[in-house]
Amino acid sequence: MKPGPPLWLLAELTYRCPLHCAFCYNPLDFAKHEDELPTADWLRILREARALGSVQCGFSGGEPLVRDDLEELVAEAHALGYYTNLLTSGVGLTEARAAALKAAGLDHVQLSFQDSTREVNDFLSHTRTFDLKQKVARIIKAQGWPMVMNCVIHRLNIDHVDRIIAMADEIGAEYLELANTQYYSWAFENREHLLPTREQLRQAEEVTDQWRVRLAGRMRLFFVAPDYHDGKPKRCVNGWGTTLLTVAPDGVALPCHTARMLPGLRFPSLRDTSVSAAWYESEGFERYRGTGWMKEPCSSCEFREQDLGGCRCQAFLLAGDAAAADPVCPKSPEHGRVQEALQRAERGEPPERPLVFRDRRSRVTT
Repeated sequence: MKPGPPLWLLAELTYRCPLHCAFCYNPLDFAKHEDELPTADWLRILREARALGSVQCGFSGGEPLVRDDLEELVAEAHALGYYTNLLTSGVGLTEARAAALKAAGLDHVQLSFQDSTREVNDFLSHTRTFDLKQKVARIIKAQGWPMVMNCVIHRLNIDHVDRIIAMADEIGAEYLELANTQYYSWAFENREHLLPTREQLRQAEEVTDQWRVRLAGRMRLFFVAPDYHDGKPKRCVNGWGTTLLTVAPDGVALPCHTARMLPGLRFPSLRDTSVSAAWYESEGFERYRGTGWMKEPCSSCEFREQDLGGCRCQAFLLAGDAAAADPVCPKSPEHGRVQEALQRAERGEPPERPLVFRDRRSRVTT
């Protein structure tokens, strides 16, 4: 059966970023993919994806504000009828730039924080940005955009959830996403530093639930469940090649932002391939659509249509096979790898390697 259109276009405009977060989802070798698409190609991609049926366009990175043509791209997306959102660290969002993006038709901004204190925020991002983010939050409010705040949660800040929510309330956030770390790319490299204990998670969820009662009608809180602890594989980007089309800075079309790590897959470049051909005809998008690619235990599992076998990138990272069952699932033969990581976190064993911050010069091994 022919898949539906890519409803959500994620335009990763650049891998350049002033932050150096230890949990960044950009590829470990992002420095090899810095030949960015020119404006004309991005405009063509916006038009082609909209013609296919895309309705939401997220501008991401890296830090999308380093692109001088961001306003032009937003204006085109708005004119085409997309709902547009900007995912940003806030670095580069001045009052003048915010006004220009508002005039271009930008619908909302998601602002990331790393913590509720200057010390931890700036440590985790390896930059001095906390005070800047506070200023940017005020700029966002002044433009009348919905205040959407995101904070990635992990062992180094999960005990601060109470203060993080309080800060979000103070800056007037209407939405706060407490996104438990997903262990890919840089986060996978730093997993021993970042994986929380079950008790830390229990307390964080309890605090979040208490705040939900206090903030009813004022702020919506989203606590993204961690699949390592839940033992439930997540439906990979709502289904591989069903909803999300990611375009990397160099123009490579991907079914998710980390799929490039998978060996043996050919993903098309939109420099010389149409969006339609990439989405409907390319081997990379077809490989894990539906359930026909599955092997045991997924192929006979009663939940195969619900979770679609879980995350392909996580299967590759933990089991060495992108077609394997996601090892977070208790039915996976490799589930012990997840259990081992969790047990190590529970024991509080010191990490074997130092924390690695995102940097084009960092030396990492997988």
